[in-house]
Amino acid sequence: MTLFVDMDEVFADAFNAHITLYNAEFNENLTEMDCMGREVWQSVPVERQSSVRNHARTEGFFRALEPIKDSQKVLKELSKKYDLYVASAAMEYPNSLREKSDWLDEYFPFIHWRNRILCGSKHILNGDILIDDRSYNLEHFQGRKILFTSPHNIHTTGYERADNWLEVGNLLL
Repeated sequence: MTLFVDMDEVFADAFNAHITLYNAEFNENLTEMDCMGREVWQSVPVERQSSVRNHARTEGFFRALEPIKDSQKVLKELSKKYDLYVASAAMEYPNSLREKSDWLDEYFPFIHWRNRILCGSKHILNGDILIDDRSYNLEHFQGRKILFTSPHNIHTTGYERADNWLEVGNLLL
């Protein structure tokens, strides 16, 4: 079976990276709880939103992300059971292509470069399972759809959901 897994906010913690950068830049104490149900940029004053929106355009942003808890262990086990592919819509931020590849080499070396799909739109994916934090990526997928919980999507309904990587393991291993 073919399993596609999104990267950012699924196993690479971009959400908290935005919060950390925002707090450092503006000497604030924004928390994940402050952002529940919204994007980080939507959770800050209007005059600061463009700064947060530009984090992903900053060189080094994607390379500095932390792996989400338990993702390395569970993805390694999933890679033994499934034909596992990383599917990340990376073209919006062209600098992310190299950074994501280098990041995967460091944290997920068991995912071969041939199994990395850095694309513009995920509507082209054709497989059995897709794990993603964005419902718009799931809605046209023909296989099993698993919404990975991120603070921005806590109010999204209509999809099978996994709140963390241990839950993913329980669903798929």
